[in-house]
Amino acid sequence: MAESNDILRMRIADLSDDDKPREKALRLGISALSNAELLAIILGGGIPGKSVVDLAREMLSHNTNRLSRLSQMSIKEMCRQFKGVGTAKAVSVAAALELGCRCREEMPARQTVVRSSRDAYNYVIAHCQGVAMKPQEEFWVLMLARNNAIKCGECVGIGSTNATIVDVKVILKKAIDNLAEGMILIHNHPSGNLTPSPQDDSITHKIKSAAALMDIKVLDHLIVGEGGYYSYNDEGRM
Repeated sequence: MAESNDILRMRIADLSDDDKPREKALRLGISALSNAELLAIILGGGIPGKSVVDLAREMLSHNTNRLSRLSQMSIKEMCRQFKGVGTAKAVSVAAALELGCRCREEMPARQTVVRSSRDAYNYVIAHCQGVAMKPQEEFWVLMLARNNAIKCGECVGIGSTNATIVDVKVILKKAIDNLAEGMILIHNHPSGNLTPSPQDDSITHKIKSAAALMDIKVLDHLIVGEGGYYSYNDEGRM
């Protein structure tokens, strides 16, 4: 039965010349490939009636064509959701996406100077391990130099789907250890509702008041979610 399935499986080698991502990569370079074509190379084979490229497109379409969303799917979820994706394929996809994340984190980042909430949000999306799409709440702090350049981002709390326990003392210690002149608070709302809760207001006030005693400014608190954010500073609440 396994040999029969292997014969029926639509491999990259069986595709038309226009649909062969490996050959395209050799001709034009790997960067010329679309996300679907790169994913097809990782998958290796499709199923009867569906080429590997079509399978890759289906996986991306299910995740609104965003690799960041696909990376949040577990191996079991991929196997359950996509016909033709077994454990081996799902592990390969998960491994490739994880390698991409680790490679990006190793690259020396250019110093980002925060001039607006959008600057801070863009940094979070690029460097804070996909916090905006995590299924549980996480609380991060961006440590700033005197010129508002971001020195680093620190995760200071991981909670449930609707709450995070944050220790103000831990945040202040990390700020002091990093010789931070300022901070920007970040946390996500897995529900997608970016409206601050009374608890969000309370922790913002506590951290800002405590940091002021150390002459450290809290410039903003961003609540982030998939595709957007809420800024306390932009709303005149800092």
